[in-house]
Amino acid sequence: MQHVASSPLSRAIFGAKQIISEQQLPDEENTDPTIFPGFMELDRGLWCGKTKAEIGSNIMARFDACDESVTPEGGESYPTLKNRVLLARDELLQVTDKGKASAIVSHLQVTRCLLSDALGIPVEKMTELKVATASVTCIDYDFTTGGKIVHFQSLKPNFGLEQSKDLAN
Repeated sequence: MQHVASSPLSRAIFGAKQIISEQQLPDEENTDPTIFPGFMELDRGLWCGKTKAEIGSNIMARFDACDESVTPEGGESYPTLKNRVLLARDELLQVTDKGKASAIVSHLQVTRCLLSDALGIPVEKMTELKVATASVTCIDYDFTTGGKIVHFQSLKPNFGLEQSKDLAN
């Protein structure tokens, strides 16, 4: 793995360090992931800590459909998030050598942004993508053609977290 990129949130950094430690590269001095603020989870602003019921199903449906008029104060919309994530992805791809692989350790909505782009799914539909907690998604980017191939999405390895507390898997 040429690069292991991470969201700046502690749970992603922990996962990224696990990946680095499993590589067991004795010649490598750097055991820390590269932090990309662009891979941070969706900023929900004033909605942080609130349930969907507290926000309201109508408001949530409009938010998921990318109605930017219901973006929470201090938060961001899905289109804004997707732009941020794709800029960070492009930054990572620029430092990844042709033929090499890099990993991103991030969060649900970040993975949905990357998958929706690779699969050609519009941002208004990306919340419909099912992504399991603690799963692995593999997207191959072709430097020559600009093509994107999703090899697998939301693969749940047979070790580690069996059932998430939020029942997302």
